[in-house]
Amino acid sequence: MQKRHTDRQQYFHEQEITTRKHVFPFIEKFRKITPGLQVLEIGCGEGGNLKPFLDAGCRVTGIDLSEHKIKLARTFFGDHPHQPNLQLMCEDIYQAESPAVPFDLVIMRDVIEHIHDQERFMGFIKPYLHSGTLFFLAFPPWQNPFGGHQQICRNKFTGRLPWIHLLPVPAYRWILRASGESEATVENLMEVKATGISLERFERIVKKLGYRIGAKKFFLINPNYEVKFGLRPVAQAGWIAAVPGLRNLFTTSAFYLLTPEGG
Repeated sequence: MQKRHTDRQQYFHEQEITTRKHVFPFIEKFRKITPGLQVLEIGCGEGGNLKPFLDAGCRVTGIDLSEHKIKLARTFFGDHPHQPNLQLMCEDIYQAESPAVPFDLVIMRDVIEHIHDQERFMGFIKPYLHSGTLFFLAFPPWQNPFGGHQQICRNKFTGRLPWIHLLPVPAYRWILRASGESEATVENLMEVKATGISLERFERIVKKLGYRIGAKKFFLINPNYEVKFGLRPVAQAGWIAAVPGLRNLFTTSAFYLLTPEGG
């Protein structure tokens, strides 16, 4: 298992760097990020993705199911000069009180692939958006070489096997157990297998629920790999990005910017 999966402060800084260097510019092609902008992150974890927005003077809200991660986030942001502009909540989004005022920007980075019934979620979140809201989502297509998140395995060989997660459940589970992975890790990876999402299914959901795709960009080399592994991000080849099915196998990250229909 990589150190970044256990050292949460390192993970926080990696998220901050990737968002500042790659997510910010992608969003700012469509809207300048200015002080006072109301920003929500769903599945914020320790809040690394939120820091660049807080640094810019935005009014920032983060929500996550993990009490431990929210406690760490409060520690990491404890002495931030704009800390009064930050709200962190440990809550299930489905149980949270609807916002009094919709947000200007909603972000979800590497989260939607963990959510059961993504169609239900994408419909549920609409009250959080107004007609001008930008909704940024980034996720790894399920069928990419490491779309099963097998890199979290403690067994280095298993963690480096590409496409292993595409095996039938019994075979995949057997390999994980035979490699010495804990039951907690096995069940975690089984959940990722159950919730993984393809580019085509995501776009069908988006269209069905009345979102408009303002922009999208697919990557052969995930922008986050720059800070994690020293690899320069590489956009997906145009001809591969245009081929449904095939593009899922070789795209390690997809960036989408949505607006509500009519926005």
